[in-house]
Amino acid sequence: MVIPTAAPHSPAPKRKLWLRWPVWLGVLAVVAYGVAVAMHWDDRGLLWLKERFESTAVRQDSIWLPDYVVDIDAKPLPGMERDEASDLSFNPHTRTLFAVMGKHPFLTELDLDGNVLRKIPLEGWANPEAVAVMEDGLIGIVDERQHDLVMVKVDANTTSLKRSDYQGFELGDASKDNKGFEGLAWDSMRQRLLIGEERPPKLYAWSSDGRSPLKGDKQALPSDQLDLRNLSALAVDPRTGHLLALSADSNMLLELDEKGDQVSFMVLLGGFNGLKAGIPRAEGVTMDDQGNLYFVSEPNLFYRFRKN
Repeated sequence: MVIPTAAPHSPAPKRKLWLRWPVWLGVLAVVAYGVAVAMHWDDRGLLWLKERFESTAVRQDSIWLPDYVVDIDAKPLPGMERDEASDLSFNPHTRTLFAVMGKHPFLTELDLDGNVLRKIPLEGWANPEAVAVMEDGLIGIVDERQHDLVMVKVDANTTSLKRSDYQGFELGDASKDNKGFEGLAWDSMRQRLLIGEERPPKLYAWSSDGRSPLKGDKQALPSDQLDLRNLSALAVDPRTGHLLALSADSNMLLELDEKGDQVSFMVLLGGFNGLKAGIPRAEGVTMDDQGNLYFVSEPNLFYRFRKN
């Protein structure tokens, strides 16, 4: 008697992997496009192409960020590892820098090499995020948590500042979360303070002579050219009047002309503009009267860039 044997089991044919590639490529293309839009790489690509064809005259009449190279790279501010450097501003009268610390509020005066000259405690501030040196020792400080701007007087003998001693100017709804105003810059050429809202990025101007208390109210400026994920700080070039807009989330510094149009940009990542590594979180920027750029980054890092 012959016992029949079962036919050997044939495994189901495997689906050819190459048939899946179109699906994966489509998914990757959608993801890449979403990331590019979120990071504004499409806008940066267009601006990069525009930069390639700009004339020598246009470059000479602007800041022209591609020509800058770092010469002080990630210098620690001693003893400030837990203080969160938030912004800085150039004082043309003393040729020093004033930086504001947000976590434990105080002003610190630095020389142009990033050496600490003094610390000035800020009593009564909750989270100072922006600073601007104006005229005759007047300094503006924006408190992001309290949504206001306070103008203080600082001279060589100032050892501390009390918020209750100075008038505050309301910037927005104080009931909102801690995502308000982060940028402040003095525009001496046009006699106005420029104020930046973090997210979505928006610009405002407040007329001032730089010496007296503010009058009136801030006025909205066109902000459609701020192709940035957030706005961390503002600075004005005292030579050209061009605006610098800094974004920590975009790792980007953007130059805008007097009409608010984009002119040039700089990427704050390792390998660009001489940086050994990316700036961890660039929160403050300023420019001196010679065209040198200065940054502070959380937690306590100082940078200087000079033009080639």
